[in-house]
Amino acid sequence: MIKKIWYQSVKVFLKISLNFYAKEIKISGKENIPKKGAVLFAINHPNALMDPLFVTTFNPRENHFLVRADVFKKPLIKKALASLNLMPIYRIRDGIKQLSNNEEVFEKCFKILKNKETLIIFPQGGHSRDRNIKPLSKGFTRIVFGALEQNPDLEITVIPVGITYQNSSSYPAKVCVQFGEGIHSRAIFNANEKPKAINTIKRLVSEQLQKLTVHIPDDENYTTKLKHLNEANVDFTKVDTVNKIIAKNSYPKPVKKPINRLKPLFYIVLLNSIFPYLIWQKMKKNIKEIEFVDTMRYAVNVISFPVFYLLQALLIYFFFGWEIALGYWLISYILVFVFTKFSIANTED
Repeated sequence: MIKKIWYQSVKVFLKISLNFYAKEIKISGKENIPKKGAVLFAINHPNALMDPLFVTTFNPRENHFLVRADVFKKPLIKKALASLNLMPIYRIRDGIKQLSNNEEVFEKCFKILKNKETLIIFPQGGHSRDRNIKPLSKGFTRIVFGALEQNPDLEITVIPVGITYQNSSSYPAKVCVQFGEGIHSRAIFNANEKPKAINTIKRLVSEQLQKLTVHIPDDENYTTKLKHLNEANVDFTKVDTVNKIIAKNSYPKPVKKPINRLKPLFYIVLLNSIFPYLIWQKMKKNIKEIEFVDTMRYAVNVISFPVFYLLQALLIYFFFGWEIALGYWLISYILVFVFTKFSIANTED
């Protein structure tokens, strides 16, 4: 009970804070999520830990996650992540000896699905900012069919989920999360030999993901097509529109990016948040993969901004009283919210 309250409390906090962080969050297809029963969400993975945050926060079910093992290295972080249903998955780059730990992880996944709960998996096997769906690994099918083998009466609904960013790794980004149609794995498992069942599930998930997020075929024309889309300043979160442009191979004319007229507001927010900003400037130097920029920025901001604003409000209260302190505290958040929702990120994808 306590863990459930903790999970739901964190979920509410994330929903509020993500709306302060993202310019726009589009969610569609939630009606495809069964209210009960085992569900495996198969998600593309362009933006590190921000992906599961957006997917689970705006998902009515309580979710369990498989996340790359190197995130769990520090004991305190490992404990915090475990309390929110995150589990490590080991890859070859983590060391061949570590791969044996996946057997225990798979057994936990089988139990989660047996209990008719949900599991979030990234079937591409790693994150990538490329605007296409990479070939899927068969690891997620091992979990699905392993659970079905152990539990003859179990049905697992596999739901592909496409997540798309506009100006990922910059602030403020726009995000689109689309839940696809459920794939009933039991019928596929019962009607086919295992190798064919694996390929069938992979194909069905991949086909949906290519429609649920922007998909530029990974060929010799990929870079040129992406350049045309960026020059036309398309809104990538309008997934269907952009995919139709790609399919027709007819690109809009280049346009200039609009001027960010709220730039002066940025400097006001910056002046009022100088210490969180300096903390972020120091920490971002240690980020080795661009996919983790958003994750680290969000983590720093979601902790440092509230703490800093509270300390400044307490200082103002000491000198000027609670009315002015409360006014300052509220205005600080309003300024951040207005800038987030109405400013324009000026980096290309």
